[in-house]
Amino acid sequence: MASLNVGSLGEYIREQRRNAQYSLRQLADAAGVSNPYLSQIERGLRKPSAEILQQIAKALRISAETLYVQAGILEERPQAEPGEGPGLRAAVLADQQLSERQKQALLAVYEAFLKENQEQPAAAAEAAEGQAGRRTVDG
Repeated sequence: MASLNVGSLGEYIREQRRNAQYSLRQLADAAGVSNPYLSQIERGLRKPSAEILQQIAKALRISAETLYVQAGILEERPQAEPGEGPGLRAAVLADQQLSERQKQALLAVYEAFLKENQEQPAAAAEAAEGQAGRRTVDG
């Protein structure tokens, strides 16, 4: 497990809070932590637990995994090969510029395309079989 860099974690949370246009008090309320405790986390004076990081991530609408990686609790996952679905899903979930609703909408569209692509080859094969059958009957 990587070592915890509390200072950079606090800076990262502060940056995400500002990007989300939350005051310190608003984020503390949304995350269910005290205002002084969140302030200490942001200043690098406190080491939050994984549970607190999860609460902060939920309030900021970012993935908890992103904060765990930033905190050194998890190792960053290697990038997926092009075309690998889980890499795309992880990238969408980790994108801090999207709201949770937007992330879910993007993933729903992506899943619909994957389902459609799985159904198309089967439909094309059935159509080809039907055409071949008609040729022998008509022929």
